[in-house]
Amino acid sequence: MPITDIQRSLDNLKLERDAILLYDALASIEKDERRAAAFRTIAGNERRHAEIWAVRLREAGATVPPQGPARARIRLILLLARLIGTRRVSDLVQALEGDEESAYSAQSSPEVASIAADEREHAEIWKRLGADGQSAAGAGTEPSTGTEPGAAKATGSAARAAAAVAGSGATTPSADRTPAAFAKLGAGDIARREKWHRAGQSGTMRAIIFGVSDGLVSNLSLVMGVAGAASGDPRFILLAGIAGLLAGAFSMAAGEYVSMQSQRELYERQIALERAELEAMPEEEEAELAAIYRSKGFTEEEARRTAHRLFADPKAALDTLVREELGLDPSELGSPWGASFGSFIAFAIGAIIPVLPYLFGGGTLAFGLSLGLSLLALVAVGAGVSLLTGRSMLFSAARQVLIGAAAAGVTFLVGTVIGVSVG
Repeated sequence: MPITDIQRSLDNLKLERDAILLYDALASIEKDERRAAAFRTIAGNERRHAEIWAVRLREAGATVPPQGPARARIRLILLLARLIGTRRVSDLVQALEGDEESAYSAQSSPEVASIAADEREHAEIWKRLGADGQSAAGAGTEPSTGTEPGAAKATGSAARAAAAVAGSGATTPSADRTPAAFAKLGAGDIARREKWHRAGQSGTMRAIIFGVSDGLVSNLSLVMGVAGAASGDPRFILLAGIAGLLAGAFSMAAGEYVSMQSQRELYERQIALERAELEAMPEEEEAELAAIYRSKGFTEEEARRTAHRLFADPKAALDTLVREELGLDPSELGSPWGASFGSFIAFAIGAIIPVLPYLFGGGTLAFGLSLGLSLLALVAVGAGVSLLTGRSMLFSAARQVLIGAAAAGVTFLVGTVIGVSVG
């Protein structure tokens, strides 16, 4: 086996072993036995995948390395799962599954095809597990014709994991996603059913991470600037830090509320106007919808017939017009109060870190602790960013530290200059 193939097999083995550690730990954390059973089944599936690569390495005469520690990204996901539950980290685990699928898509062999199919099934199971907190059966695939030992066994086991989740009420893999099943759903039903497609847009984790980052960097800069200007007087530094925390948090909350409320009112008005147009001139609106379908590739007859069928139900017609003409999801307009409160809390969490040491004293020790805690927090924020972007955790942490340190250094220098000038 060429050196490149051996290295690829080693990389694949590491991916699978990380997945085993992840799902074993998720199963032990999860309190819902049905979800835990799904995680255990997926972990077993990953063990079969790992064995495939171990066999290939042995056949090539290469040494199979012992099990090592999981990547930092895996450890961070598990820490979050222990703190906030497995449901809240579903987007992060799905991103990992996507990484595995992408890695395997660049390779071609029977065993890779088999494993890649399972990875797609794993992502599907997570989507079902996370949809509105309800468990449902996953879509199944037929066993592949993998020629490597264990390859044929691997494919399709993810469907059994989904069945374990759903319990006795599970639907069969095929019955849940057949055209007949989808034919019974409306656009809103499908949007809710497959809301994981919007995981990157919903942004709950993204908003938290960047809210914390904003509070941390801005208040660290403020505290460092005042520390440079006030010659270390802890009273001024503490006052400035608390004032910066409150001012920034309230500003973020107010801005988020106004922005979200204005957006919501705009969307509601657009929907109201569309409803009025539908009531006043339904024939014209039906023709508009048919034109939209023609632009999507429908024939003239198909577009006209589809639009006419939709307009038999005014509610379905309005929902479709809003989605097709306005590009809006009526069920996803957002909560201004929720966004405002979340922004306030996230900013405050980040902003309190540079201030904490000055609550207990001053001088060089408080200054050093403030800077040190803030740099550690910047590393944590950078690691959180890597969970969303898929970039190297080291790269994201270093970038975040450099940005925060540069901002703090500049404001400290400016504060020192101003302090000297005033003095």
